[in-house]
Amino acid sequence: MAITTAMIKELREATGAGIMDAKRALEENDGSIEKAKDYLRQQGLAKAGKKADRAANDGLVDTYIHAQGRIGAMVEVSCETDFVARTEGFRGLAKDVSMQVAAMSPRFVNRDEITEEQWAELEREFGDRESAAKAVVLVEQAFIKDAKKTVGDLVTDAVSKMGENIVIRRFARFELGETASQA
Repeated sequence: MAITTAMIKELREATGAGIMDAKRALEENDGSIEKAKDYLRQQGLAKAGKKADRAANDGLVDTYIHAQGRIGAMVEVSCETDFVARTEGFRGLAKDVSMQVAAMSPRFVNRDEITEEQWAELEREFGDRESAAKAVVLVEQAFIKDAKKTVGDLVTDAVSKMGENIVIRRFARFELGETASQA
């Protein structure tokens, strides 16, 4: 099948991929936009995996206030350079993560923060480890703006688009009337 510029443009707009990456993805998948999206997503995962060991010592802290000031969230999202930290895409990612924290009240950023004792308690609360992880681990929660993606997928997509390692370092969530032990 002949790959047209309209097809490349459509794929680029949907994924943020470069021209040559979009063309290659379409060629590899016989012109199918959906298969090309999956192909680019897989390529992004491979690229993100290669960048995961690189130091992410720059970034920003972002906040989100919801419900007339009754709920607030603050997140620290890191990247490799201040150049990327100042981009609209990175700032948007940080804002989306802070909104996620405010809306979904996660307890941990990653699974590796959870002790065995905490896992046992979470398994009693949620039934099993996978259900617990999807409920309380930020990077495993369904993204509030697109339930087909997790927050981890959102970060991985950003890594592939921006070309730098990106890490959610920590977060805090505050709700009016909440006791200090719950925050």
